[in-house]
Amino acid sequence: MTVLQLAALLLLSALWGASFIFIRVAVEPLGPIFMMFVRVLLSALMLYGYARLRGLRLRVRANWRKFLLLGLLGSALPFTLIAWSELTLTASMAAILISAAPLFTTIVSALGLGEDLTPYKVLGAALGIIGVALIVGGSPLNETPVFFWAVLANLGAALSYAVGGVFAKRAFYGVDNLSLSVGQLGMSALILAPFAAVSPPHETPSREALLSLLALIVLCTALAYQLYYYLIISAGPTKALTVTLLSPLFGVIWGAMWLNESISSSMIAGLLVILFSVGLVTGIMSPRASFGARMKRASE
Repeated sequence: MTVLQLAALLLLSALWGASFIFIRVAVEPLGPIFMMFVRVLLSALMLYGYARLRGLRLRVRANWRKFLLLGLLGSALPFTLIAWSELTLTASMAAILISAAPLFTTIVSALGLGEDLTPYKVLGAALGIIGVALIVGGSPLNETPVFFWAVLANLGAALSYAVGGVFAKRAFYGVDNLSLSVGQLGMSALILAPFAAVSPPHETPSREALLSLLALIVLCTALAYQLYYYLIISAGPTKALTVTLLSPLFGVIWGAMWLNESISSSMIAGLLVILFSVGLVTGIMSPRASFGARMKRASE
């Protein structure tokens, strides 16, 4: 990675880690559906305005049916599930649980794209389940039914991200990244609009909540999407996937620093197990990949 790519990776990880903090602050006064509707709508409008200023032509209208499904799987459903889960879960726990998305992606890719399930990927998926069990089992809230529903909602969001990512890979070959962002977010806003209309905030949001929503829109969605796509184009998808290893670490750090959230030993253990499992399924920590890299360097 170049210095610029590394800086983009660290910034993206920090932003996506911080998104869980902003959601935790704003979700109660705004409500999960209304907050996510405003998030995707304003983010889509910002990116659309950016495209118009640069004179770029977006390829959205011709693919609107596909974008409708992508908007549901990639934004509307997972965003809302995460926000709802954070009415119960801490921001740190939500950030750790959502890092299981690459584990689901491995399984979905094997079923939908015919990718091989190598022994390292199977081992990684198994370790991921163990990591989630460590986190859930060590929580002081684990005896309440609402807690388990919140955990399932968060894991459901991770699964939705996985299915949406595989669908995007199959259905949007050759479509530019800005069109993907605007189409996905715009259709997500269309899906959430009727639900947001019947679930407005029940109280006047505080200044802190509104600032958190603004940061979520500008930094964690509009800017973050462009950083992510920049990494995919310039550094490749495998290196871009390292953000899934770093963003939960930032989520835990920000949760402790900004919200004074306590971090239990079981959460740390579960996080480390999940990060290692993600490294296996993505090939980042694969012993075979490491050996191949060493052989390549030796031959150069």
